[in-house]
Amino acid sequence: MQGKAPTPDGQVQDAVKGNWVDTLAPEWTRPYLRLSRADRPIGTWLLFLPCLWGLVLAMLNSQSSNWSDLWIAFVCAAGSWLMRGAGCTWNDITDRDFDAQVARTRSRPIPSGQVSVKGALVWMALQALVSFGLLLTLNAAAIAMGVLALLPVAVYPFAKRFTWWPQVFLGVAFNWGILLAWVAHSGSLGWPAVVLYLAGMTWTLFYDTIYAHQDTEDDALIGVKSTARLFGSSSPMWLRRFLVATVLLMAVAIISALQTEASVMALALALVGPWAMGWHMVWQLKRFDDEDPAKLLAVFRSNRDTGLIPLIFFCLALLA
Repeated sequence: MQGKAPTPDGQVQDAVKGNWVDTLAPEWTRPYLRLSRADRPIGTWLLFLPCLWGLVLAMLNSQSSNWSDLWIAFVCAAGSWLMRGAGCTWNDITDRDFDAQVARTRSRPIPSGQVSVKGALVWMALQALVSFGLLLTLNAAAIAMGVLALLPVAVYPFAKRFTWWPQVFLGVAFNWGILLAWVAHSGSLGWPAVVLYLAGMTWTLFYDTIYAHQDTEDDALIGVKSTARLFGSSSPMWLRRFLVATVLLMAVAIISALQTEASVMALALALVGPWAMGWHMVWQLKRFDDEDPAKLLAVFRSNRDTGLIPLIFFCLALLA
């Protein structure tokens, strides 16, 4: 439980080394940007990429695209950064006592004393309000989806207190952008989006179980639940199951979306996406070592590339 000594100059222990927050941002902004995880961009990628999956698959489903889709992509990008920041701020407010007891998290802004709870609440509200302003530029159905997204975001920090499956709640929150982006393009929800959403959830179970293995010893001592603790030495078997489920569900979503209007070439290209994504997840499994926190963090961060792989093939299918 003693862990490492606090990092210098308020840096967070598991932040990307030499990140722009610690090196370029004005000093007074750094605690708040750290609170939003701006020094650890992987979370924004993991929130943003499912949005793009949903948007491009909706375009493939409708066989139409226009300039408004670029605006939807921009809103998703900005909203992912802002709402990830607001969600992480809320998470750190609710977890401040737990974070102070875990070696990897005690250097975060609230437990380390860089930001007060009141200051964090104001910062969270500011980020959420700007994000809501952007949401209001989309259609009514997308606005409704965006407002509904607040529920899983609010509940997630408490999930590890009452269930061994908090990663499910994270998956619900982190992949909501699939549904929102689909609705923003199409005006209504479709089954392909729902199935793709389930694929995103199983992917989240895969990468966040890997991430949670960094803290299993501390989590056991303070009573925090996770799939990493639940699975223990059986984690590789469960990770393989999540891998297979992700690939199959994404393939079903693609076939459902493209089977009537798209060309055979577009369908084939799109289906390469989950296949290639699956191989990248296999590569992660080969590197999985629950005794090496540094390797676990590196494998977790590689999921930016995992999520980019199907997006590339979706975009190629759009051009076919």
